[in-house]
Amino acid sequence: MDSIEQLIKALTEDETKLRPAPHPFMQSLKWIVAAAAYLAISLVFFGLRPDIMQATENKWFIVELVTLFGIFVATSVSASLLAFPDLHQKRITAFAPIPVLVLFLVVIFLAWSADNPSALLPEHTYECTYCIIMVSLLPAIWTFYSLRKFASIHYRLAGGLALLSASSIGALWLRLYEANDSIIHVVEWHYLPMLVVGFIGLWLGDIILKW
Repeated sequence: MDSIEQLIKALTEDETKLRPAPHPFMQSLKWIVAAAAYLAISLVFFGLRPDIMQATENKWFIVELVTLFGIFVATSVSASLLAFPDLHQKRITAFAPIPVLVLFLVVIFLAWSADNPSALLPEHTYECTYCIIMVSLLPAIWTFYSLRKFASIHYRLAGGLALLSASSIGALWLRLYEANDSIIHVVEWHYLPMLVVGFIGLWLGDIILKW
């Protein structure tokens, strides 16, 4: 009996303080700011597409970039909420990527309809996918590392959205770096691979984020 009382006393006198988990919005803000800085540094290092001024005259190019950034923000916020077992009591916000992705699909369809006559296809193909993956690696690693510290029970979905978020940064970088206006090429070698990477994240989440 004395040993139990001593144990209880020792535990109550333990001065070790647990560090509270950051609010999911603050966590996602850290990801967004860091990724924005990373994107800016990458563009400074590699440079902007040579026809950037001409490209910005196309309203659908601007809308595409805005909605693509919206995917990044929505998936970042959702992934941070999925890190908590109860979604931090913000279940509706956790599903924010769905309407943003639907809006993005509409924008791409309208941009494709407006691409008349169609822009010439570039000579390269899979190289774009490779570049997006390479640029996305650092944000993906950091996001998974941050999520690993939480006790998520939604690890598959969190992993999928984490990779979709990271790959959207890579896609943003490439659209601002590559002089290419072919919507068909962009869909085939930029955005479809993004979705594939997101599905791979479901598998990685099961391996890395499961606790």
